[in-house]
This record gives sequence, structure tokens and C-alpha cells, in this order.
Amino acid sequence: MPELSPRRRLLVLAICCMSLLIVSIDNTVLNVALPSMQQDLHTDMAGLQWTIDAYTLVLASLLMLAGSTADRIGRRRVFKAGLVLFTIGSVLCSLAPNLESLVAFRMVQAVGGSMLNPVAMSIVTNTFTDPRERARAIGVWGGVVGVSMAAGPLVGGLLVDSVGWRSIFWINLPVGLAALLLTWRYVPESRAPKARRPDPVGQVLVIALLGALTYAIIEAPSSGALKILVFGAIAVAALLGLLWYERRRDEPLIDLRFFRSAPFSGATVIAVSAFAALGGFLFLSTLYLQNVRGLDALHAGLWMLPMALMCFVCAPLSGRLIGSRGPRLPLLIAGVAMTASGVLFAAFEGETSNVTLVIGYVLFGLGFGFVNAPITNTAVSGMPRSQAGVAAAVASTSRQIGATLGVAVVGAVLASGIDESAYKDTFVTAAVPGWWILTGCGLAVLVLGALTTGRWARGTAERTARQLESPEAREAVGVRPQDAPAA
Repeated sequence: MPELSPRRRLLVLAICCMSLLIVSIDNTVLNVALPSMQQDLHTDMAGLQWTIDAYTLVLASLLMLAGSTADRIGRRRVFKAGLVLFTIGSVLCSLAPNLESLVAFRMVQAVGGSMLNPVAMSIVTNTFTDPRERARAIGVWGGVVGVSMAAGPLVGGLLVDSVGWRSIFWINLPVGLAALLLTWRYVPESRAPKARRPDPVGQVLVIALLGALTYAIIEAPSSGALKILVFGAIAVAALLGLLWYERRRDEPLIDLRFFRSAPFSGATVIAVSAFAALGGFLFLSTLYLQNVRGLDALHAGLWMLPMALMCFVCAPLSGRLIGSRGPRLPLLIAGVAMTASGVLFAAFEGETSNVTLVIGYVLFGLGFGFVNAPITNTAVSGMPRSQAGVAAAVASTSRQIGATLGVAVVGAVLASGIDESAYKDTFVTAAVPGWWILTGCGLAVLVLGALTTGRWARGTAERTARQLESPEAREAVGVRPQDAPAA
């Protein structure tokens, strides 16, 4: 990629953030619309879970493929294809006549979405080569997530109440088309000097693993034990097959060697934990505010605004802290805040009081605002720049796996404990195990943030660099040439 002027680099960042905006806001507006969709499409709890998880499942399954394909055939080319497909999928979702069609069209959206965020992050990584500039750019990237969280519930609530839930998909059209035209004009093409070869076996195993696991969790409350055991066995077999097969490939879909670095592995697990908490948090909050408190979509969005605003404020601050002090402090702040929020709801039923409800939302927004940037920064810095598409895809895949599992697990726990004939009276009690799960996710962020950012963790990164025996690999795990051991 040619060296760009500072103004052109900022323009490229803005274009990439537009793609992040439509993907992120799509999830937040959908959560607000869930009760209206449930009523209109006559679906149960599992149906609501599938409208979210069909998207995140396909997204998580294809992100690695999209990242490596972009490195091989051109990042701008794949990025443009993603924008076209995501926009078409959005139109189809707005026209869906039933739940089955909506789930299918959400999967079309996800195929396009898989070509957006990891490829956009790859473009940003190759545009901002200075570590401090990159950290600030990633902070802006995280701020866009905050914008989507702030705008999504309000815009979605307004559209659902005034036009109907189908209109929430329309907002992707102008942004997607504008991003496509600007990409065509201003984003330069870039490729990896040597991209990985396709890995169809690894790709199939990833799809089998995530699909079987998600199905087993979501359908557990209503399906027979035998069916759940079968799909659970498929997930375990796919995982074991993936670990066995990927170790033996010269250019695997998932390079397992990088997981020897504690900072990289920590960022991956933290991403799963944080986004599982986010997915479960939004799912429980939306259903409680609208189905239990009886609020309309707009007022439910207003109640969730404190969480979104805190995320918006804290995300760029987290990026600046990473640039000046590293990822440790933002991760510790995130872990403490998210854990405290979960405990407030799980142990004290914080949603039943207006004051504690707002405090819980503020704490969660603060924690999530601080967690996103260190995940991205550590994951991208933990792999070679020439494989930036794959590196960004690892972080994005971890996020989507977390979001998928969060909705699946929390939704299944809620469905197994709630009495449909006394929905309002049993919801809060049925949600308590779900809130404890989210508390555990916050605690995982705290513990892993402390363990994988200290001296021991840096030591594992240095040992990984020596084992990989490549100057580029040493750069990938954060070891400068002058720090590498003498031969």
C-alpha cells in the first residue's frame, strides 16, 4: 500500500468506520425490535435467539476465510463485495414474510458482514503503521461501536414505534451505498506479500463446530436429550478434528502457534467473554424493559442510553490509554465494572429499582467501553502485518463467537426458568442465573486482563517469537529486532 497523506489516512479510517457502523448498529436496533418481531412473526424464545445467532454464527464462521481471501486477492475488492452483499441482505430482511425467511436473509447479511469488519481493520492496520497512531485509530474504531450503541436503541425504537420493525433494516442502505462509493474513490488496494492458501477442510470444521454447539444450546430447553447429545458430540468431534488438522498444515486457517503467546491468547478469550456478556446483557435488558415493564421500543431505548453513552465516552479514552500506558489498565477497569454490573443484577435484582437499573447500565457501559480497544490492539499487534486480514479476523471471530454464545446460553437459561403463563411475575427470578453468567464473564475479563499483560505474559510472547524463528514473527508478538536474542 502506498504511503498516504495524514488527511487521506483519516479519510480511509472514516470510510472503514462507516462499515463498522452499519454492522454494529444493525445488532443494537435488532435487539430493541425483538418484542415487536416476536408478536408479528408469532415466534417463541428460541426464534428470537435465532434471529440474532443466525447472523453472528455465520459471521463467526466466515471471518477467517474473508480475512485470508482479502489478503490474497485484494482488501478493497473484498471490502466492496461485502458492502454490496450486506446492503442487499438488509433489503431482503425488511421484506421477510416469516421467521424462517428472516433467519435466512440474516445469514445473507452475515456473509456480507464477514467481508467488512476484519477487512476494514486490516486496511486500517496497513494504513496506520506507527503503533501510537494505530492505537488512536483503534480507539476511534471503538468509539464508533459506542456511537452505534448510543444511536441504535434510539433510532431503532423510533423506527419500530412509528413505522414498524422492518424499517430498522433500511438505515443500512444509505450508509452502505455511501461507503461503497467512497471506497471506490479513495481507498487504495492492498494485498499481503504472501497470503495463506485456502483451507477448505478447516473452514468446514469451524462451521460444524460453531453450528452444532449453537444449535445444542439454543434448542436444549425444548428438544430431546438425544438430539442435544448428538449435536454436542458433533461439536466436540469438530473441535478435536480442527486441532488435529490445523497443526499439520503449513498454512492453516487458524495458525495455532500464535496462541503460545499469552497476550494474544488472552485477547482472544477476553473477546469471547466480553461479547458474550454484551449479547446476554442486551437480550435480557430488551425483554425485561418491554415485556415486563411494558415500555414501548423508544422508551426502552432511552432507558438503555446511559450504557451506550458510557461506551461512547470510554472507548476513545481506552485507545489513548493503550497508546500511552498499554492495555493492562483499560482491561482491569473493564473487568471490575462489568463484574460489578453483573453482581448488581444477579444478587440484588437491580432491574427492579430505577436507580440501581441506571447504575447497572452505567457500570456495564463503562466496562464495555474500555474492553474493546485493547482486544483489537493486542490481537492485531500479535500477528504479522502481512497477515493483517487474518489477525483482524481472529479478533472479530472471537467477538462473534462470544455474542453467539451469550445469546444462546442466557436465552436458554431464561427459557428453562420462565413460566409463559406468568411471564411478568417469573422473569426476574428466571433471569438471575443469566446475570450470574454475565458476572462470570466480567470476572474472566478482569483475571485474564491481569494475567496476560504482565511480565510473565511478555515472556511468553518473547519465547513465541524465538520459536517461530522469523523476523516478521518476532515483530508480530511485539519483540523488536534489537530485543531478539543473539544467535
